[in-house]
Amino acid sequence: MKKQAGPVTLDLIKKTHRARRAEIRGRLREFELILETGSDEKLWEEMVFCFFTGGCSAKMGLRSIEATRHLLMSGSQPELADALAGSHRYPNARSKYITFTRGNLFGNGRISLKSKLVSFTDPLERRDWLVKDPGIKGLGYKEASHYLRNIGYKGYAILDKHVLNCLAELGVIDDPKPPSTRARYLEAEARLKSFARELRIDPDEMDLVLWSIKTGEILK
Repeated sequence: MKKQAGPVTLDLIKKTHRARRAEIRGRLREFELILETGSDEKLWEEMVFCFFTGGCSAKMGLRSIEATRHLLMSGSQPELADALAGSHRYPNARSKYITFTRGNLFGNGRISLKSKLVSFTDPLERRDWLVKDPGIKGLGYKEASHYLRNIGYKGYAILDKHVLNCLAELGVIDDPKPPSTRARYLEAEARLKSFARELRIDPDEMDLVLWSIKTGEILK
């Protein structure tokens, strides 16, 4: 399906959801299986993917994962930077995110990433941990939401530029600029969820509907 060049309308959203509902639900189920069956190494790979997409495109993130997958658990910072050259816009910065966070998550006293994520009973606290823990570098609220959605958690809105532009065009939010604080992120997220409920579309599906309208694709 091609991306839409014209304005985003309620009819377009409903039409796109009907046309892509099965594909969207299939992708969300793929994400759920990662949490259900994936190893800590797979959950780590998905986190690194979200390091790569911060400020960049999903396609760049996919290319970068392919280039570095063999190095994610044990590659040095220079090795990762060399592997990212030509695949990512910021090879040095992103390779440092990987080695810094990996050392804290999987270094002395290795934790189970899956057990840690599952241990939270409050979904907001789960995301706050990813954003605020000093041992994790590279995840803001958008990237942490993206990560949690990509490993099967529900209820987190990925407020990237495509989704924000759609919401602003529709008057759901006042400004398409990325939310600069936790409070502003939560407010925009709540507005997206309320808007989705008004149209009787699951909020997790709505996020992908809006993204696909702007990009023509459903990636991850």
